[in-house]
Amino acid sequence: MTLHPVARLVLAAACWGIGTVVSKQAVAEVAPLALLPVQLASSVLLLLLITRLRAEPRPGGRKGSLLARLGLLNPGLAYALSLTGLTGITASLAVLLWATEPIFILVLAAAVLGDRIGRVIVVSSTVAITGLVLVVAEPGASGSASGVALTVAGVLVCAVYTVLTRRWLLGADSTFGVVFAQQLYALAFSLVVVVLIAATGTPILPERITPAGIASAVASGLLYYAFAYSFYLSALRRVRASIAAASFYLIPVFGLAGGWVIGERLDARQWVGAVVVVIAVAAITIRAARPPANEAEGQPSSAASSAQIAIAPSAEIRR
Repeated sequence: MTLHPVARLVLAAACWGIGTVVSKQAVAEVAPLALLPVQLASSVLLLLLITRLRAEPRPGGRKGSLLARLGLLNPGLAYALSLTGLTGITASLAVLLWATEPIFILVLAAAVLGDRIGRVIVVSSTVAITGLVLVVAEPGASGSASGVALTVAGVLVCAVYTVLTRRWLLGADSTFGVVFAQQLYALAFSLVVVVLIAATGTPILPERITPAGIASAVASGLLYYAFAYSFYLSALRRVRASIAAASFYLIPVFGLAGGWVIGERLDARQWVGAVVVVIAVAAITIRAARPPANEAEGQPSSAASSAQIAIAPSAEIRR
């Protein structure tokens, strides 16, 4: 994984967006909370193979243990909250609510990590959200107060995950090892949820599942968890959390592109919105690639040195 961090963030967004499209086939045949263990199991098996072949260690020590347990937050608790909230709101409103995640990350990164949020990031984020409204907003987008609250709670949990992962990730030796450890915890969480649901008498297993449904469940798990999180966390080692968060604006754009490939048609408003989002994200990442003025003069800023936000890949950090 010798790609530039920005390229990794774009690939992570592509995996999340396209993975959502691929999972549609599986969700049509398997209940979402029952699908999650299948997706995570597929991801964990691939990550196990990769970590064994590369002899990559799992995160150790107190911080390493805490880093691994963040998998309980995301995709564990966050996924459960968002799925429950989705039963009370429209899909369009859900996407718009998730567009606030980078804003939460900006605030938390400034408070916890000391990230300096410049005007370019704030303005570009506002433009990106405007573009997302054009992409996904529908006149009938609505929902209950409880559905909105649960979804926002899931968004906030994901934001906390990103900030805490960024804080502890630099001390870990292996990105793949971290992703593997986190998703082991997430898999255990999802299995507990399935057992609890089954204990209530709610049917869990599908009455019938096709080979296409099985294939889409496995493929979406690999895209959404193994590949996306590996790209995202490897980039998060080298960029600030506030910069990495900008890539989330691209997820609905890639989702729409994937839907277009399989026959879904977009109107002019959605195309315009997609272009606006891409331009806004490009503005943030291009700005991030420029060193601060005092650093360019040979005097590294204290914020940059304390956060260790080198954009170029580092030979000392294993991918």
